[in-house]
Amino acid sequence: MKTDRYLLAEIARPFAAVLGILALLFAGYSLTRILSDAVSGLLPVGAIAALTSLKVLIALDVLIPISLFIAVVAGFGRLQADSEVTAMQALGMGPRQLLRPVLRLALGLAVLVACLSIFVRPWAYATSHNITRHAAVALNVNAMEPGTFYASQDGREVIFLGRRAGPHAPAQNVFVAKRRGSHVEVISAATATPAVKGADGQRNVHLSGAHVYEFDRSNPASDESLQAAGMNVNPDTAKLAPVRYSPVAASTGHLLASRDPADIAERQWRFSTGLSTLLLALLGAILSRGRPRQNRYARFGPAILAYSAYYLLCTTARTWVEHGQVGRLPGLWWAPALLVLAMLLVWYGPALRRRFRAPPNAPPPMPNPRQAAQPVSWRPASSQDAA
Repeated sequence: MKTDRYLLAEIARPFAAVLGILALLFAGYSLTRILSDAVSGLLPVGAIAALTSLKVLIALDVLIPISLFIAVVAGFGRLQADSEVTAMQALGMGPRQLLRPVLRLALGLAVLVACLSIFVRPWAYATSHNITRHAAVALNVNAMEPGTFYASQDGREVIFLGRRAGPHAPAQNVFVAKRRGSHVEVISAATATPAVKGADGQRNVHLSGAHVYEFDRSNPASDESLQAAGMNVNPDTAKLAPVRYSPVAASTGHLLASRDPADIAERQWRFSTGLSTLLLALLGAILSRGRPRQNRYARFGPAILAYSAYYLLCTTARTWVEHGQVGRLPGLWWAPALLVLAMLLVWYGPALRRRFRAPPNAPPPMPNPRQAAQPVSWRPASSQDAA
């Protein structure tokens, strides 16, 4: 039991470190993409932290398996480099005893990844989509940059600023277009002040030197134009875009009853993440085997190549199922099955070769004395035999 705890600690420490580093890197990458929208005025500042956290939460079903895989390779690589595995084997510990703590940790993390993928992942996708929909309605007009066309999510409203000194500064040469069915409203203004909240809690932008043009494509005779020295415009009048169906945001119960190829691919992906976590942990333990006192990083190259190949197979299989090129069976399950076959070949390959391959320059088999003995003929003894 002490040895199990020792091996578990050797894997848990690098696992926590690798997972933390990967999560920070992914959060930074997501934050850069979100900040570009926030700076451009397409996303309120308050939604940045929520979207970043949700994206990291979505990515955990991929980050946890690869972190465990790297931790197993790193942990057993250090044990091999310090000859601790050799010492454990000298004490009577076999490969199964060495894999026992890895299997326990992998099973616990596989259950966690499965729960994240089946329950948390669709909730996080749905929440992030909802935040994006509401952010597209409440544009951060005070942070909009000049020289860029800003369109609402449904494409019914467009805003353009000709010149602006910086965020929260007045803008010049403002253009606003709104489309409602066959009715189109175009507003052109010389200047526009930043949006401020009034007593009723509504935001208003004051336009100076405004020209308003209203067009009715179904009845051109009703077109109108208006010139105003000043007018207030509410930038939050856009309507929420209708919710679009997305398999990644659908509940697992809905996916279980669906026969659509995209839903089948998403469903099988959610149920395969836990299995992949367990298989990758075992693969890392198998690939980390080596000679005593070898470099602890000697197995990292083949391990990263093996993980890349497996992840490419899984994503390819998911794409084939999503586009209907592969049916529900075998679906994407052939990728984990192929990994299991590869691990069995690597694990039992040396033993099978020693069993079925004769050693070189083997001596000829010894003759059997019973088979080589000549038959004996009996006869009466004579005087010569006695002499």
